[in-house]
Amino acid sequence: MKLKSLKSVKNIKGKTILLRVAYDVPLKKSGQTVKVADDRRIRETVPTINYLLKNNCKIALLTWVGRPDGKVVSGLSTKPIAKALAKILKRPVGFVDDCVGPKVTKTISRLKPKQLLMLENVRFYPEEEADDQMFAALLVEGYDMIVFDAFAQSHRVHASTTSITKLLPAYSGLLLEKELKALDGIVKQPKRPLMVILGGAKLSDKVVVLEELLKKADKVLIGGGIANVFFKALKVEIGSSFVQSSFVDKAKRKNVDYVALAKKLYSQYRNKIVLPVDLISASKMAAGAKTRIIDLENGENISKNEMFLDIGPKTVELFKKEIKKAKTIFWNGPMGVFEIKEFTSGTKALASALVKSSAKTVIGGGDTETVVALYKLEGKFNHVSTGGGASLEYLSGKKLPALKNIQS
Repeated sequence: MKLKSLKSVKNIKGKTILLRVAYDVPLKKSGQTVKVADDRRIRETVPTINYLLKNNCKIALLTWVGRPDGKVVSGLSTKPIAKALAKILKRPVGFVDDCVGPKVTKTISRLKPKQLLMLENVRFYPEEEADDQMFAALLVEGYDMIVFDAFAQSHRVHASTTSITKLLPAYSGLLLEKELKALDGIVKQPKRPLMVILGGAKLSDKVVVLEELLKKADKVLIGGGIANVFFKALKVEIGSSFVQSSFVDKAKRKNVDYVALAKKLYSQYRNKIVLPVDLISASKMAAGAKTRIIDLENGENISKNEMFLDIGPKTVELFKKEIKKAKTIFWNGPMGVFEIKEFTSGTKALASALVKSSAKTVIGGGDTETVVALYKLEGKFNHVSTGGGASLEYLSGKKLPALKNIQS
């Protein structure tokens, strides 16, 4: 995909820029203060910001954080993110407690070259997720152009992703270009065997695109909550394990039955899908929980009050064996509840196997980003994406709606 690059703009000096970023970062409360828990997504946009600063631009940054459902939620304000960005850049970053309206327009008009301003969480307005066209027009008031660097949010149809780029000249940021280049290395003639590893609990981004990924991949290893959907489809007991059986696709106005889809996919691609053969279970998802290994190969069953919370040692060895055969690997989602010590071994072993692999390794965003940071594996993979859902959709062949108006 060829985009209109920021670096192709010849008359950019001194322009007032709306920089659309994806700073949906984890926030934590420390006493009475809210702080950024992981600033990687912010740091990844620094090359774009520095390029704009070098060209004496005036910059306002726009993002959403979390799911405030169109209401003002103080714990999801972008103010702590402005402070984190200022610390990274070692220069002041202003903040305004809104993203549209006279106060914002006035503040933007007073910006001087090389000044930065963080706008408030755009999802505080219900019009954002409704892709309201009038709201989009208010968002772009006072700017000369848009630089879109929000790869992690580019698969969403919102006012600030798909509609603002219709109203002003829009160009791709440097992070967006870096993301697409890395993913194109998998989409376009990857070295084979091509392996996809899927885990995590957020099924709405994964099971539906899995059908397309199975057409492209040579092997798909499945763990985490996604494995539970397949077990349910195959009539394997899952106890009280988390399973998202269906999802209402509001855009298409239809109900997606994940269990029926999993059954169909397993029947069609049984030779490609590798499911866990043993799992670690416990009756509670908590530190100190008593665990046991459920060996599915030996016909062992989980009890009704237990849940699967990690892959077991036999599965780890099975997955490692498959990983050794691969030449290109894309991994999205942990194998279990890795945040709790008792259920971290599967994810940790998988990450270690990928690091030792000679394959080209690309890691999807979300929890998988956190895994990389937790196990101190930065720089050990070919690419760590900032966007899990967006990278999955791009790899599956779907068009990212936010990129439509910045294609060259």
